[in-house]
Amino acid sequence: MECQRNISEFLLMGLSSKQNIEVFCFMFFLLCYFTILSWNLLILFSIRCSSLFNQPMYYFLSHLASTDICYTSCVTPKLIVDLLAKRKTISYRNCMLQVFAMHFFGMIETLILTVMAFDRCVAICKPLHYRVIMSRNRCYVFIWASWVGGVAHSFPQVMMLVCLPFCGPNELDHYYCDVFPLLKVACTDTYITGVLMVANSGTVAFVIFVLLFGSYVIILFTLRNYSAEGRRKALSTCGSHISVVILFFGPSIFAYLRPPTTFPEDKIFALFYTIIAPMFNPLIYTLRNTEMKSAIKKVWGHMTFLGAKHN
Repeated sequence: MECQRNISEFLLMGLSSKQNIEVFCFMFFLLCYFTILSWNLLILFSIRCSSLFNQPMYYFLSHLASTDICYTSCVTPKLIVDLLAKRKTISYRNCMLQVFAMHFFGMIETLILTVMAFDRCVAICKPLHYRVIMSRNRCYVFIWASWVGGVAHSFPQVMMLVCLPFCGPNELDHYYCDVFPLLKVACTDTYITGVLMVANSGTVAFVIFVLLFGSYVIILFTLRNYSAEGRRKALSTCGSHISVVILFFGPSIFAYLRPPTTFPEDKIFALFYTIIAPMFNPLIYTLRNTEMKSAIKKVWGHMTFLGAKHN
């Protein structure tokens, strides 16, 4: 049966109806987006232009940085523009495209974080076999599998939404097109669709979070046999990853692992996994990482030298 669609655009309610709050949010999120782009690009180019790119951990980190840029760029630029607009609209086609892109890059980031946890688990628990297990070809496979997983996750999400009839009202109580607000305005019973969405997004996020938690339990158990210095270095690296996982997975699980309905707090939690986490990821991975800070200084020091020499 062909689905009916009598609307061509959705009206986004945004973060707030108060103009002074929206002006403050405009300046704040503009700064956040600039920070996200600059820091993630800094990490990306520093790794690609140094010997760190040959190490699996930093190879995955470079892909995480590029995914963060793509992921937040699906939402943040439009949010910034809409904060100064009187009428915040998005076309039906762009809305569906935004849903696909958000879940696509979100799942890729989820899987890359999982692979990074596996990498740390192998490095600590099987150090003598690390180079064999985490070979360059296997790293390529992990990244390709993350992209395939992104498609496998996001395509069913969009197809279920496309097959829903939308006939009005077209107001979404959010600052971007998300699954549950769209289900709320559909002109049909969306209970089954909502359950499928929860199974696809919420359950996957929860299962992966449990696997990540289990991997760090194994790591902590293995660290008992390490020296005090070895434990400090291992915990420093793992601590950064755990912080990123909590920032990303905590709000995501709240947003999707629940009955398919909307809450006023949804927009606040969404800000964490769409803007705050991508902004803090590069800071977390560089502030306590000596190798990363050294690579940044060498690469950008060399580029500054070449620029000065050219002038």
